[in-house]
Amino acid sequence: MRRTDSPIDPSRDFTAGSVNGRSKLVWYVDYTFNYTSVVRDIMRAAAQDLYQDQAVVAFRQAPCANQSDQRDLTARAAVAAGWQGNYLDMHSALLEHSGEIEKQDVERMAQEIGLDVKRFRADFRSDETWDRVTQDRAAAKKAGLEDHSGLIIDGRIYQGAWDEASLMEALEKPLGHRIMRAGAEFQNWAASAGMALILATFSALIMVNVGFDAAYERLRDLIISIGIGEATFALSAQAWVNDGLMAVFFLLVGIEIKREFVDGELSELSKASLPLLGAIGGMAAPALIYLAFNWDHPSAHGWGVPMATDIAFTLGILALLGDRIPPALKVFITALAIADDLGAILVIAVFYSEGINAEPLLIAGGGFATMLVMNRVKVYARAPYLILGVVLWFFVHESGLHATLAGVLTAAAIPSRRTGNIAGAAAQTSALFDRELRVAKTSPATVSSRSLHLLQQALDRLREPGYHLQHALEGWSNFLILPLFAFFNTGIVFYGKSFDVTTPEVLGVMAGLIIGKPLGIVFICWLAVKTGIVDLPSGMTWRHMIGGGCLAGIGFTMSIFIATAAFDGAAVNSVKLAVLIASVIAATIGALILRSSEPD
Repeated sequence: MRRTDSPIDPSRDFTAGSVNGRSKLVWYVDYTFNYTSVVRDIMRAAAQDLYQDQAVVAFRQAPCANQSDQRDLTARAAVAAGWQGNYLDMHSALLEHSGEIEKQDVERMAQEIGLDVKRFRADFRSDETWDRVTQDRAAAKKAGLEDHSGLIIDGRIYQGAWDEASLMEALEKPLGHRIMRAGAEFQNWAASAGMALILATFSALIMVNVGFDAAYERLRDLIISIGIGEATFALSAQAWVNDGLMAVFFLLVGIEIKREFVDGELSELSKASLPLLGAIGGMAAPALIYLAFNWDHPSAHGWGVPMATDIAFTLGILALLGDRIPPALKVFITALAIADDLGAILVIAVFYSEGINAEPLLIAGGGFATMLVMNRVKVYARAPYLILGVVLWFFVHESGLHATLAGVLTAAAIPSRRTGNIAGAAAQTSALFDRELRVAKTSPATVSSRSLHLLQQALDRLREPGYHLQHALEGWSNFLILPLFAFFNTGIVFYGKSFDVTTPEVLGVMAGLIIGKPLGIVFICWLAVKTGIVDLPSGMTWRHMIGGGCLAGIGFTMSIFIATAAFDGAAVNSVKLAVLIASVIAATIGALILRSSEPD
């Protein structure tokens, strides 16, 4: 979450309350916004005690996306009154005015609140007043506010509910609120998922290399079983993570892939061509380079390891590079990584599954067919798909196919639908709340169970079922499932172990990720652009393409996942270590190339 670079300045800002108060609130006011007076009333009710000695409120002019005479007029009037030390009275007068407002209206207000009208007229027209409005709007946009009134509390955009209790908590900052806000800010940070993976990886590496390797192995091999009566199903802790929890990760990947093909960057051939071609080159070149090092060697079956791109780390680094990254490159890398994930899923399903057991496979097929029928008859409830998804996972696991395939199949079966009509939802919401306010017998009015249910239905309809499922599970995946996967799969003991960089599987993985990824992506994209098949996106240069191709060499999650399926014994640790080293090198090279490019 972005912070404002314009703290309250008592010598500049028009303020209320104590300038030494512990809470600093900046209210960017739009006097033409229909709900500004509601915000005023809520702030007054929530902070009337805090204004006196615990908080200071600064009033600034809200951002304006398009030219608006009404906005400009009211903003000038408020600032002009502020020059005479009477901002708050003009603020109240503007909020209490209904309908269109003209210049003579604000002059009348100025007279009624006791301003020097002649001076007010001069200040209203002055460049100094307009400069103040422009500065306020620029600060609001830099802070990340949208095109209407908004609040910033202690340098952070207030994103809580519009009611007194929520605002009061934000101003008083109890411990629970501070923890929740810090957690939300970390989760909203684009690099947070990658940071969680790094912490989990370092935890595993430190644990096994400071003398706790035996405890780590016992934890990883701990048998966890579930059962009903005499029927039990048991797996090691590592297997539950790799085969069980990672199925949830693949479910989310499948939902994201489906969305991109249905209504995203991969939905139109003109937009999808370049990232799809880049993904093909970025998978083929690393696999071929790996095979070149491992031809006629038992380790040749590991060719899938350097094919994958870790989207969390790659997008996290792009976010850290800020405005040096053009939006077109972010879109390109995101689409490429999603297509890359699809390729990795197919490779795992086809080449890294165990021997097939026909009977469980037929039952799994029946479960999947049932979900497809539910999709066909427009069953939009998510619970039936999740229940059948668990059943599907069990039988896919028993069939010998990789169990995580069940997550992808479940994602494919969850129905898509057109986005709901936002105008209709807004009208329905307004009608329901208006009714509650009319029939309210208490103050404040409370929403009835029936209205709340209808509101939830309206909001649920605005997006497809997969979106809501992804929203519910994405945090668990980013901050629990993937870190657990990293922890259980990167505990590699360095001392007493032989890591030979000259072994063919290590060379193949490192060369594939560091050289093969950028080579395959850049070459096939260059060829497509030069032959006129596609155009290089606006704002992107070949330097950006090379840097992005290098970042795509961060294999991590998917590469380690394929390594665990392709190797065992000492070889799997060597390959995992090769993935880690290659990913760090690829990330460093890519970041340096992009950092040296001109800011967008």
